[in-house]
Amino acid sequence: MKSLCVYCGSSFGNKSIYTNAARSLAKEMVEQNIALVYGGGNVGLMGVIANEILRLGGEATGVIPQALMDKEVGHNQLTHLHVVKDMHERKAMMAELSDGFIAMPGGIGTLEELFEILTWSQLGFHEKPIGVLNVDGFYDGLIAFLQNQVAQGFVKANQADLMMHETNAADLLRRLQTFVPQPSTKVLDSLAAKTLLP
Repeated sequence: MKSLCVYCGSSFGNKSIYTNAARSLAKEMVEQNIALVYGGGNVGLMGVIANEILRLGGEATGVIPQALMDKEVGHNQLTHLHVVKDMHERKAMMAELSDGFIAMPGGIGTLEELFEILTWSQLGFHEKPIGVLNVDGFYDGLIAFLQNQVAQGFVKANQADLMMHETNAADLLRRLQTFVPQPSTKVLDSLAAKTLLP
């Protein structure tokens, strides 16, 4: 794994543990020579992880829409900064540049990015590992909700398993590094096998 996309908040949250977790993830990534790909901001946890990666001598690539650059929230000290036209192009480029994905604590945008990349994996559009860093139980409710979707018959168990989760960065990176895609998780392949697709 050479690069990792990290989704996280443009706010710090109200606990110092979130900032500390971002720095810990940055340290683990640099020690494993994994470059950061992220949303290009210099605010909140986004800024924390990017600054820590750079401070430790790692590489950080940001992808940010022009509208957000115009609001002066872009990080101008990155290894690479791509300014794109909109959020769709941003997310597509981040996915293309990354070998895996981690969601740290964040807001609605973080959740939207996480579930889009999970959907792409479920549909077989990529086979890259996805995890959430469950800092101080932040994602406990989401993990339980996903299991409820399985229990209610809307999500298959192997699809829910696509979202790996750990409470510390080292364990999560270890799982992402050893991830082996399971062909049975591919909805498109199963549909094609039923001749629903050409």
